[in-house]
Amino acid sequence: MPSETTDGSSTCVIPCAGTVQCVEFSPFEWSSQLLAVGTSSSGVSVYSCRFQEEGSEIKGNIEYTRLKDFPMKCSPLCIAWSPQTSLHVLPKIMSFAVASDDRTLKVFASDMNSSNSMKILWGHKGFVNALTFDPSEGIHLASTGDDMTCRVWTVVDAQQAFLFQLTSPGMAVAWHSDEPYKLMVAQKDGLIRFFSLHNQQPIQSLSCGQGPLLSADWSRHNNLLVGAVSGSDWLVFDVSSSSLPIERRPAHAEGARLFRWSRCHESLVATCGRPGRQLKVFNTRHQQEHVNTSLKVAYSLSWHLTLPILAVGGDKAVHMWSVKSL
Repeated sequence: MPSETTDGSSTCVIPCAGTVQCVEFSPFEWSSQLLAVGTSSSGVSVYSCRFQEEGSEIKGNIEYTRLKDFPMKCSPLCIAWSPQTSLHVLPKIMSFAVASDDRTLKVFASDMNSSNSMKILWGHKGFVNALTFDPSEGIHLASTGDDMTCRVWTVVDAQQAFLFQLTSPGMAVAWHSDEPYKLMVAQKDGLIRFFSLHNQQPIQSLSCGQGPLLSADWSRHNNLLVGAVSGSDWLVFDVSSSSLPIERRPAHAEGARLFRWSRCHESLVATCGRPGRQLKVFNTRHQQEHVNTSLKVAYSLSWHLTLPILAVGGDKAVHMWSVKSL
């Protein structure tokens, strides 16, 4: 399997029926082979993926199976996996949440046979830009969006538990497994705020010093590191040392749009932005670009949990890159 690319060719492709609006690998060890794919035409499909790096018996770069389809009448905008998902113990459960363009959140659960359930969460007055489950039990779901709120929901009864008022549209929200009572919310105006779930109060803010901030992520490997794209740059914060970025580098000349830390390598970062649908993968240690290419369509970025594989939504396909991480 090729490890780097600069000519625009992805390592492997999963064909899809329509434009892929969002992709998300499960971030949990017990379901890391699952990939949720949301398309503009057919809702969400869940695939089981195995890669050549996982065993010599894999034929080609990837073997994948479409496990189940979850039809939707509206277009999915973003997806979050629940930690309650597991295919390794009985009963086998698949659970995830989807924000759609009707301004609702839908929480799907399936026993992998014929039984499906869906709960609808109402409350947002604008489009939802990001959502995430609490990483320990999946009891709570957090969402943020254009209505300048971050909302925390209790999934079992589909009720809103907390509401945090923001000062700008919310573009990203993240929980960290080492910080279960702290929620990170990134605002479009360039502020990244942390809220306490103990007393529902803001406890810390970081400032990009510029905008618009369109994406941010909390490092899985180090709970002191937060990354973001704002304006044309990518930035890294150390929350223990300063409210200003400790590193700022140019990413996309006409504006950066997406940012994701690698889940398996502490120094790899993926970004997407303009001109065009430019995709880059950086190593923050030595500034090497492992991927620098442009796609006709690029929506959503998601890293595999244990492999340096990046999935990107495209036109009738999910494109994947296997990234050399030296």
